[in-house]
Amino acid sequence: MLIIEDLDVAFWVTSFSILALLVLSAFFSGSETALTAARRGKLHRMAEQGSRGAERALKLTDNNERLIGSVLLGNNLVNILATALATSLFTRLFGDNGVALATLVMTLLVLIFAEVLPKTYAITNAEAAAANVSAPIRILVIFLSPVVAAVRLFVRSILSAFGIKMADKFDTDEAQEEIAGAISLGHAEGNFEKDDRDRLLGALDLKDREVEEIMLHRSDIEMIDVDETPQNIVRQCLDSAYTRMPVFKDDTENIVGVVHSKDLLRAVEKLLRNSSDRQSALSKLKIMDVAKKPYFVPETTALDEQMRQFLRQHTHFALVVDEYGALQGLITLEDILEEIVGEITDEYDADDELEHEKDTKGNYTVDGAATIRDLNRSYGWHLPDEEANTVAGLVIHEAQMIPNKGQVFNFHGYHFQIMERDQNRITELKIRPL
Repeated sequence: MLIIEDLDVAFWVTSFSILALLVLSAFFSGSETALTAARRGKLHRMAEQGSRGAERALKLTDNNERLIGSVLLGNNLVNILATALATSLFTRLFGDNGVALATLVMTLLVLIFAEVLPKTYAITNAEAAAANVSAPIRILVIFLSPVVAAVRLFVRSILSAFGIKMADKFDTDEAQEEIAGAISLGHAEGNFEKDDRDRLLGALDLKDREVEEIMLHRSDIEMIDVDETPQNIVRQCLDSAYTRMPVFKDDTENIVGVVHSKDLLRAVEKLLRNSSDRQSALSKLKIMDVAKKPYFVPETTALDEQMRQFLRQHTHFALVVDEYGALQGLITLEDILEEIVGEITDEYDADDELEHEKDTKGNYTVDGAATIRDLNRSYGWHLPDEEANTVAGLVIHEAQMIPNKGQVFNFHGYHFQIMERDQNRITELKIRPL
């Protein structure tokens, strides 16, 4: 009778121990999933709103390798111990058949109650769960850190033997790629409209793109000759669609100033205010008294840095030069903003909208100066822009020649037909995806 009572006591103690270990296993599994699935941006926002748990969770996820190592060590310890106790209990109750029965029962219990159930909850409530479990997990990490450090050292030595290097931190590029990937995935799943995706990705791309990629080429810049008569200068400014125009002396490479139409208007109004002879008064206009000092920037400047420079210097207009100081083009703040929000037009802009109707063969007629980026954004294409900024430049690069009118090419999964050529410039093409 005493033996039966001893067995009953041992049975209940072992059973409750297995149950407690399964609860611990569920806690470790759910905590691991919650802390790794929680979005750091949302945790950071919760921490700013006063959540101490979110703040602890952020600190824990700063070192994911140590966190996961500690949680996995604790989880494996309780799972192995629970399985050993179950095997002992079932062997005592069912003899040799107890081993197989214990394996089956523990597999089902661990799978359902210690893995699937807690991890499903943790995924659906990742940030809240991470904040709630951060305090006990932090104690666990501190307690197990010596063992985890030894295991990490051993694992890294094995990986290094195979030539695999481990990075301690994600760099900025990886973080940006992760954000860009999330935005693209959100668009694919219907959470973002195409325009929203383009704006968000455009803002992320600014640091990876340079001024020369979006500048207005020097051949298209409208300039004022300092030696022109005041009447012609005023007429040119009135006829121009631009409010700011560079001023050159003797040679278009020699930019000596930039004139704003508003400053010119003020100067003209001042000269004509008290004069009865308008022609005589206007002839006294000196354009260099109106012009501002030109602002030059290198063509390799990143777009995000150039935007900051524009804001710091309270200007919207810069002339772009190469490493030798030769004029290459000009860039404005509006050009950079258009990379984020798309084309910005007003009533004075020419109607050169990119969109065109397809012909019966599916060809789009585009200007040779159209940028590859704009084509990709407008039509959803995937033309490469590493070697050229414009579609004409891409064709010339791939063809290794300046094509003649009527020539056709197939590359990168697209069909290109040269429609018009002006001297050495491709001015019009037809393009269609193959």
